This record gives sequence, structure tokens and C-alpha cells, in this order.
Amino acid sequence: MPSIVVVGANWGDEGKGRIVDFLAEEAAASIRFQGGNNAGHTVVNQFGTFKLHQLPSGIFNPNCTAVLGPGMVISPAALTEEIAEVKAAGVEVKLCISDRATLCLPLHALEDTLEEQRLGDAAYGSTRQGIAPAYGDRVMKKGILVGWLNQPEVLKQRIQFLLDWKMPQLKALYPSCDFSQTAEEMAAWLLEVTAEWRPFICNVTEPLKALQQKNQNLLFEAQLGAGRDLVYGEYPFTTSSNVTAAYAGIGSGLPALRPERIVAVAKSFSSSVGTGTLVTAMEEQDSFREAANEFGAVTGRPRDMGYFDAVATRNGVELQAATEIALTKIDCLSGMKDLKICVAYDGDHSENPIWPQTSALKPVYESMPGWDEDITGCRTFESLPAAAQHYVKRIEDLMGVPVSMVSVGPEREQMIIR
Repeated sequence: MPSIVVVGANWGDEGKGRIVDFLAEEAAASIRFQGGNNAGHTVVNQFGTFKLHQLPSGIFNPNCTAVLGPGMVISPAALTEEIAEVKAAGVEVKLCISDRATLCLPLHALEDTLEEQRLGDAAYGSTRQGIAPAYGDRVMKKGILVGWLNQPEVLKQRIQFLLDWKMPQLKALYPSCDFSQTAEEMAAWLLEVTAEWRPFICNVTEPLKALQQKNQNLLFEAQLGAGRDLVYGEYPFTTSSNVTAAYAGIGSGLPALRPERIVAVAKSFSSSVGTGTLVTAMEEQDSFREAANEFGAVTGRPRDMGYFDAVATRNGVELQAATEIALTKIDCLSGMKDLKICVAYDGDHSENPIWPQTSALKPVYESMPGWDEDITGCRTFESLPAAAQHYVKRIEDLMGVPVSMVSVGPEREQMIIR
């Protein structure tokens, strides 16, 4: 039962979408197993350029079923718009949407926004899509399951149950909260906005098990990266779900999954968006950020830019139990004069892999030879400049697992397989 899990080794935005799009050419199913509309997976292929937020990046393969797993929180209107966008580009959509996934409602987005505003300078840096409140309601047993969209009376009852519990809290904590929709109005809106994809709602375990029995390739796609994992990431500046490969089976509908390959995706440099610590942050970032087009796919926020952090990335690779690494955007390093890799931290608690905010960690750098050549046309590892090859091999040595894929651009053909 061939299965590949694609996960992030850092803080997200590593380029997982383009890796999944590349690998999906041979997949029978492409499965998102956690997260929601806060994802921003950029895919460039023959259909155009897309920023996918909820659809798995394998949606573009007509022979591949795109699965939204039970570990997700799904924003209904946004999913409808996303499906329409890919259909308009000529994509044949094959979907399975878990009845056990949780709905992320406009009320959750409002709650998310009000809390970030209340926190002010102490805000988490949320995308304000409602992800944390939706997961919170699921844990509190107040969530609205996707499967209830096919049971309108149950849907209305569960929304009323949610509102009776949530609204007194919101109005007490946030005096400006003016949400006034009734349970009946919310249910009617949900049934209208989800009409496009309600026929795809099912117990996704069954079709996935059927593909397993036929020995078909399954591809599992995470959102964000190890540094944002709810349990093992840079808490509290994390996402609200588990982004590690260990959760792929649970979040996809195949709890007994034993993947053959776990591909940890890492950029050839460091970047982070939102609140948190980037130990290797560059002093001058603007020109490099512009050249590398490093802005949040959901919010458009500029990402904090840094040199490759081998300490954080090695920790992420180990957390993901990665069997290999896909290194992306190495083409962006062409012409960099002060190329270097952080090989250790100096300071209190430098041995702590949580990257604690309480310690003033200093990066310990190893200088690397740079290169000036445009490498976007390279198609083999041997055709890369010697310095670029050395850079990849050094990262490989530091990570302890092979770098099996090297990306020199966003197009499918710009992927070098080693």
C-alpha cells in the first residue's frame, strides 16, 4: 500500500503545495488531513497559478481523488469559491469530503478577529479565518460536523446548542460583538452555500480503504510545519492542530496508516510569518523578500526572512520522522554574497528544541561559498554549480536524511530528483 506523507520541516510556507502537485501525478488520492482555510499552498502547472487553501494540491490530476479528511476544519463558502476557481480553469474535480470534519463558520472568524484585537500587541498573529475557535469548539464538543449538512433538522439543533453556549461568552468578553444570526438563518445559509459540494460528503475511510486494497498510491498533505505544531511547536505561537506525519492517518480517516515515505519540505533559507522566533533573521531583508516573493499566501503579510536554520530544521525533520527532504527555492540564493547556514545556537536553553521566547539565542553560522549563475534551467543535480551542490550536500549532512528533491523554480519540470 504505497503512501507518501508530505509535511513541513519549519514554520510553514516551505513549498509543500508544489511538492504535492509534483507527486500527485502518480497518486490515486490526495488527502488533506488537518488545518483549514488558513493554508496557502501555491501550485503552478499547466492550468495556471493557484493558491489553494482547503483543496488538496493533487486536485489537478484527473485520475486523483481529492480528499478533505476528518482532521480538517472546513470554511464552507471559501471551499465553494475554491472549487469554482479550479473548475473555471478546466479542472475535472473529483472530491470526497469527510462527514466527520468540522465546519469553520463566519462566527468563528469573527471570534478569531475579536480576540486578536483584544490581545493587541500580544496577539498570536492569526490569519483570522476562525481556525482556533473552530478547533476549540470541536474539543468542547460544541462543533458543527460536516455530515450534519445532510441532516437539516440535526444541523439546526446543533447550531442552536452552539449559540446558546457561545453567544453569552462572546458578548461578555467582546462588547463590540454584534453577531445576530439565528440558528435557522445560519442553517439556511449553510445549506445554500454548500449545495455545490454536499453530494461529495461521505465516510472517507471507505474509499481510501478500497484504494489501499488495490495497492494504489495515496498522498497525504499537511498544512504549516513542525514549528507550528500544537504540541511540539513554538507554543503558544502555533496552529491549533497537529501538523506532524504521525497525525496523517488519524486526520485522513486511516488511523492505522503506516506510510512508506515521509517527505519533509524545507526551504533553502528560513522564513516565518506571524508571531514567534526566527533565530537566523537577516538584518537586511527587504530586497531578498521581494526577489523571493515571500509574502503570506492567505494574508499577504511580509514573511520574516533568515538564513537556513539547520538546528530548527533538524528538529523538524526528527519530529516528522522524515525519510527524505525536499529542498525548495534554492534558485533564490543565486547571487547571495553572504551565504551561510546556522549550525548551532548559543545562549541559555540552546539545547531546548521548543525555541523558547524567554532566551536570547544567538545563531552560530558556517559560511558557505555562493554562486552567481541562474540555475532555473538546471534539470540534473550535476548541472548545478559546484557551490550549489555543496550547499545541498552540507544540508543533507546536517539533517541526517537524504535530500531527494531539489526545486529550482515553481514549475513541475523545475524539480530535480536525486
